[in-house]
Formats: sequence, structure tokens, C-alpha cells
Amino acid sequence: MLFPPIPETPAPHEGGYFGRRAACCAAEPNTNPAAAGSRRRRLWELGGQAHCPVIGVCLPLAALRRLARKVLGGEPVTDDYVLHCSIVAESKHRNAMAEAVQRELDRRFMIPLRRAATIKCTEALALWWREQGGSNDLPGALWSTLTHARCTPVLEHQVLGQVHMLQHQVGMATRVELARFEALIDENAVLGRALAAAQQRSLRVATEHAERVAALQSALVLLRGQRLAADTGMAMLREDLNALRAAVPALESRHDLKARNAQLAERILGLQRELQSARSEIERLGPARAADATDATSSPRPLPTVATDPVLDNRTVVCVGGRTASVPVYRRLVEACGGRFLHHDGGEEHNPSQLESTLAAADLVICQTGCVSHNAYWRVKDHCKRSGKRCVFVEAPSAAGLKRALAEIDSPR
Repeated sequence: MLFPPIPETPAPHEGGYFGRRAACCAAEPNTNPAAAGSRRRRLWELGGQAHCPVIGVCLPLAALRRLARKVLGGEPVTDDYVLHCSIVAESKHRNAMAEAVQRELDRRFMIPLRRAATIKCTEALALWWREQGGSNDLPGALWSTLTHARCTPVLEHQVLGQVHMLQHQVGMATRVELARFEALIDENAVLGRALAAAQQRSLRVATEHAERVAALQSALVLLRGQRLAADTGMAMLREDLNALRAAVPALESRHDLKARNAQLAERILGLQRELQSARSEIERLGPARAADATDATSSPRPLPTVATDPVLDNRTVVCVGGRTASVPVYRRLVEACGGRFLHHDGGEEHNPSQLESTLAAADLVICQTGCVSHNAYWRVKDHCKRSGKRCVFVEAPSAAGLKRALAEIDSPR
């Protein structure tokens, strides 16, 4: 029950809520005739059953304490229930407390009072109560209806009964909401633990992600440094290459000459293999040729005509040294005598390491001492000495000197 009885009042008797005294109200005859005229009723003029719901519904506890401090001049040392019962008891008679409560209620519900003042009959007032009683402004409608000049005891009885049942419903709803609230507290605890676990997992994942990002950033910085070092090295190599190209203008042509020399070396090796094969064939046919020579000496032949040019008989003549412009002339002279011509400049432009392979392919060697290096001269002389090849040294490089050298090579030793 929302309005418990005051301890000193007798126990309630049967007859329902309105058949007994209110919980915190003193015994009082239920005489509440309709007020004459248009003057509103005051708080102490209401029926004894009306004070408890009016004080409990229309004024919050904080407002009651403020009014008590203002009237009493100090803080009331009591609990909320005793304070409520005391103010209800004081409101039954006109005094400072009742007048203070009257002024507070009129101030709070000024707008509903103005609306209710336009109502001129009890039926209209009852209809207005039914409309306003279901709205959110129940306290204002209750105070305006009970204090209206056209509020009859029957209407007051109906209003108080509806408020009483509404308080029961509010109490039941409060208990239901309290149970739901406790269930929500338990659910919130479960969800809070789940949230804490999820936050821990999220924090762990975020930490791992941050560590992985830091490692990747470190690797990226390292790779950028390596790339910068590689780019710097490439730039330095390009500068060195450009400097070499500037220092040696004919570097590309020399590369081409090197490739050509490699091709010539391969050709010389092929010719050497052919020469070795020819020599083997000559050694195999040597006895037959000696028999033919014996037959030729037994039968006289006419003497051949002496040729003015030497006959090389397809032998390979290597010319070491000489001017580059004279090489085509030397080649024509050798080939006109029936020989094959090879040339090596003695180390000025040709690779000195190729001199040995060139000399190995030669049958006859002509060394122009005036246009050859000392190293090439001694290598030619040493090779011819070791291999037994015929070698003629020419001091002045010229076409006539080459002819004399060829004639000297062709003549018997």
C-alpha cells in the first residue's frame, strides 16, 4: 500500500479504500459540499482523504524538504516517510506549513490552473479530468480538479479512486521494472566481462599489428638504404664509364677490333689445323714422290725457264711490323707470288699475345725491324729458332725490300 497508516491511528476497518481513513490522515467527517461561487478551494478545505495523494503525487520529496526548511528555519531531522505524514497532518488546517504548500502547488501548476479556470460546470470538469488524467501532466490535473470551484464530492471521490489505482499500477510497474533492471544488471555484467575479453583480444591484436608494422617499416628503411647505396654505386660507375670514354675516344672501335682479332684468331687456328693435315698428307706421300724424283733424274728433261718473281707455292708468309698503309701492298705482292699473307704489327695495335699463334701458322717469316717493338723482334727470332722456320729481317719497310726478302726466302739456303 503506497499510503501506509500513521502508527497512532487505529487499524482500518472494512469497506475499501474510501470506506476507511487514509493511511496518513486523521479521522474527519466526509463533508465537502460544492463551493459556492467561483472561488477555488484551498488545501485545508479539501476532504481528509485528499491530502495524502495530493502531497504524495504533486510534490517531490526534495520540494517537501525545502518547504520544511523554509517554514521551520532549519533542516528537519527525520526520514522521508515521517516528513510526508507530518506535512499531510499540517495541511488539514490553515497554518504556515499549509499556506506554504498551497503557494508552492499554485506556482508549480499555474498553467493547468488557468486552463481549468475556464470550465464552468461539473460535467465539463469531469471530462477535462479524464482527458488530462491520462497525460503526462497528472499532478497538475489532480491539483486543478480537486481545488476547482465546481468539484463535487462525487467527482472528488472518483478522482481520488483513479489516482489510488494508478499508484498501485505504478507500484506494480516499478516492481516489474526493478526486476527487469536487476536482470539487465546481470546481463550487463556478463556483457561487461565479454567486452573486457574482447578488449583484451583487440589490444593484443593491435599490439601485434603495431609490432608487425614497426618491423615492416624497419625493413622498408633498410631496403631504401640499400637501394640508395645501389643507385649511388650505379651513378659512380656511370661517371667512371663516361670518364673512360672521354679519356679513350676510340674505345668502341677498339672493342670492334678486339672482336675482329678474336675472329681472325679462330681462322688462324683453323688454318693451322689444315696445315697440320696437309703436312701429314705430305709425309704419307713422301716415299712415292721420292721414287718419282729418281725416275726423273734417270731421264733428262729440258731446263725450265727461270722466273723473275719468286714462287711461294701456296705457302703462308707472315709479315711482322711495317706501316699500316703498306699492308695492302704487301698482301698483293705475296698473293701474286702464289702465297698466303698474314700480318701482325708487332704490338702497336694488335694484341701481343696473338703474335705467337700468328707465327705458328706461318711457313715463312718476314720481320721488318725498323717498324717493330723489341719484344716482338725477340719473340720472332726465338720462335723461328725453335721451330726452324725461314726468317728474313728487313730494315727499311718498302715494297722493293719485301720483294728482295721474298726472293731471299725462295732461294735455297
